[in-house]
Amino acid sequence: MREGWLGRGQEGVAFAAPAAPVSFGQKRAPFTLVVDLAQDIGSGRWWRGAATLGALAAALGLLAPGIDPLPSRKNSVFPRAVAEEWRAGGVGTLSSGSRSGIRMAPGSNVELIATVPERAEVQTKLMLGKDGIGPALVRAGASYADSIAVSAMVRTANVPIAPGTPVELTLGRREAGRRSIERVAFRAGLDLRLLIHRTGGALSLRKIALKVDERPLRLRGVAGDGLYWALRNAGASAMTAADYLKALASEIDVGEIGPQDRFDLVFANRRTADGLGKAGMLLYAAIDRTSASDLQLVRWTAGGKPIWVNAATIGERREDDDAMAWPVDAPITSRFGLRVHPILRFARMHRGIDFGARWGTPIHAAADGQVTRAGWAGGYGRQVRLAHGDGTATSYSHMSSMTVEPGAFVRRGQLIGYVGSSGLSTGPHLHYEVYRGGVAVDPLSVRFVTSRPIDPATVAAIKARVKQLAP
Repeated sequence: MREGWLGRGQEGVAFAAPAAPVSFGQKRAPFTLVVDLAQDIGSGRWWRGAATLGALAAALGLLAPGIDPLPSRKNSVFPRAVAEEWRAGGVGTLSSGSRSGIRMAPGSNVELIATVPERAEVQTKLMLGKDGIGPALVRAGASYADSIAVSAMVRTANVPIAPGTPVELTLGRREAGRRSIERVAFRAGLDLRLLIHRTGGALSLRKIALKVDERPLRLRGVAGDGLYWALRNAGASAMTAADYLKALASEIDVGEIGPQDRFDLVFANRRTADGLGKAGMLLYAAIDRTSASDLQLVRWTAGGKPIWVNAATIGERREDDDAMAWPVDAPITSRFGLRVHPILRFARMHRGIDFGARWGTPIHAAADGQVTRAGWAGGYGRQVRLAHGDGTATSYSHMSSMTVEPGAFVRRGQLIGYVGSSGLSTGPHLHYEVYRGGVAVDPLSVRFVTSRPIDPATVAAIKARVKQLAP
């Protein structure tokens, strides 16, 4: 018994703390139907879990739907005579060694023969492999001599035969284990068919020219959800659709084409009377845009090279044609005049101005013109040179890459390349020069270039070509 004191100087009073009960008992486990049958095997709790599992299995068996067999067609029963007729006309029994054909007894109209004679003529088709027509004929069972003769005749025709070309072959009687060639026919091209046949015991070659319609094919439609698949659905091949998108990308951002914009293209096409056709190069690529200016690109030859020309704007004068555009968005770091060359370290004439720009900065044409040079130019590195008419020209040097080719027509502000540091250069920049009559002048003093960089005869010819392709 515990004792305690209530305070100082007072009599102590003893008290007893209440004693804790001996035990409050154990807490009963909650009732649950989920029983682990791997524990307390044989106990009452285990048997209760086993009974619950059995009851659930029985309920599942009672409630589960019945599984009926799948319905099937009732077997048809044919008369014996019909079954015998079908068996005789079929060839499936040959695989098991049985006879085919209707059985007949010998008589006045039927003669029993010991062996069936070999066919006098065999007609077949084959595909040419990479090894040519001679080995293909030998593999088909033709004689070696005839196969060599046919191969020599095909070579004299001087036409390329692509692997995979189908060949019609007729073989004659078998001699010494192989058959003679009676007829060989195949298409050597879209407009040519070769026929080799036996006449008077000898093989002869005959060329058959096929009529071909070479009128260009025009496709038009709406861009919809995707321009590429709209082109494919309209009938353009994968190559034609890709060429069309590349042509547009040289002038506009293809990703900005809207679903209501209408495409228009013309491409060369060759088609025979039997329906075989072959698409050629793209000739005309146009887009009618609802929220931007239209585009009419026509394939044109300049300087012996094909280029794309925008017929919608070629030869037109703009109100602000009396001023050159800035070729690059960058500050001027070196002006026109005499200076000490930063690499050669001696004084020389600086015949242009330098723009300090980062590597890859877009470079645009300062005015309308035609590309007269697009390539490596010694110390100038990669250079593009434009002729603007009236003896005026501009050059853009030290490029990292170029987007135009010689002979191409460009509009003012059109992308022609990117800033780089090729040639004699200390770092990425654009060296820009302006020439008048072949003499370099200060680009900052030039305000007027020309309103018609292309001669009127060329403009008229391009316009006429567009009307011819897309009237």
